[in-house]
Amino acid sequence: QVQLVESGGGLVQAGGSLRLSCAYSGIILRINAVGWYQQAPGKQRELVAAITSSGSTNYADSVKGRFTISRDNAKNTVYLQMNSLKPEDTAVYYCKLEDRFLTKEYTYWGQGTQVTVSS
Repeated sequence: QVQLVESGGGLVQAGGSLRLSCAYSGIILRINAVGWYQQAPGKQRELVAAITSSGSTNYADSVKGRFTISRDNAKNTVYLQMNSLKPEDTAVYYCKLEDRFLTKEYTYWGQGTQVTVSS
């Protein structure tokens, strides 16, 4: 069973920073990508940033230049450094791991961590 545990959320003032962590464990065939998603109240879950097994990254336009996704393979952890936070960044942030090997494909989600940015 694969588990993802997010941490690092909290309350911060606009302009501040937070670093989210996504620690994953369990039997994983081959990580295709790990991504961070945000879900604000009443809205759909949206991709914020993702990093592939080769290290390629992509970001939502709304966070480019402010957020950075990175990974530490030795710690089985993916991070999301969030700088210059804005009230509109307020959401629950979820980590998603895509496990893909040959014809087998699995998707795992963490439980989410709340980020609240006050103006």
